[in-house]
Amino acid sequence: MRHGIVLFTSDRGITPAEAAKAAEDRGFATFYVPEHTHIPVRREAAHPGTGGAELPDDRYARTLDPWVSLATAAQATSVIGLSTAVALPVESDPITLAKTLATLDHLSGGRLTLGAGFGWNTDELADHGVPPARRRTVLREYIEAMRALWTREQASYAGEFVSFGPSWAWPKPARPHIPLLIGAGGGPKTLAWIAAHADGWITTPTERDVLPKIAELRAAWADAGRPGEPEVRVLAAARLSPETIAAWAEAGVTEIIWGLPDKPADDVRAFLDRHAQRLGL
Repeated sequence: MRHGIVLFTSDRGITPAEAAKAAEDRGFATFYVPEHTHIPVRREAAHPGTGGAELPDDRYARTLDPWVSLATAAQATSVIGLSTAVALPVESDPITLAKTLATLDHLSGGRLTLGAGFGWNTDELADHGVPPARRRTVLREYIEAMRALWTREQASYAGEFVSFGPSWAWPKPARPHIPLLIGAGGGPKTLAWIAAHADGWITTPTERDVLPKIAELRAAWADAGRPGEPEVRVLAAARLSPETIAAWAEAGVTEIIWGLPDKPADDVRAFLDRHAQRLGL
């Protein structure tokens, strides 16, 4: 089982490039950043953690662009995986986003994984013209359209929300397609969506009953006729006991994702030193 690091980026504290390099030097497998284009001041959508309009952290409104952040991290590192936890693809143009992701994967030597969410902040989605009730359909079409651009010499797509005629688009990703992980609560609808359209699951920080939900995902995966096993990456919200870590590994968790504070670089490096030692990296 691997260990990853997520930096809730902002315009203060350690930069993504510094954090990714520090994580790579200490043996962490993947570096993650989040995405919010903006936060509407007046919102009807409740935050899943607070249950209301209150945000648990002002970084939601200060988040850096994920692809620029990961590009700087790619330049500063050589082997660590690069991902999002999570990005919101439906808030971008899918043709442009496909180009951005393929370019980043190409220039990083095939290190990119797309961690995507459906979007809890439906007011934010609405500002991008995404009907909140259709956001799963929009994401499916975006993913299908981007995969067409990544894998075909002449790509086209005809959907309700994405449509384009035969087109050329290079570069192609280093692998047949960039792996897709869905970061969302592990309800039956989400697990079935992952089994049908994605390569794995990123849990929410407040996820409960992780082990039975992994079993449900594997059952949905088998029912969908998918080969192999899904990736399962768990966001750790607190320090975990060795027994919990061992149980997760036995159940098929492929990576635990640990959070970083947005503090000055020296403080973050010291935090990573302690954390890597605890984990035996």
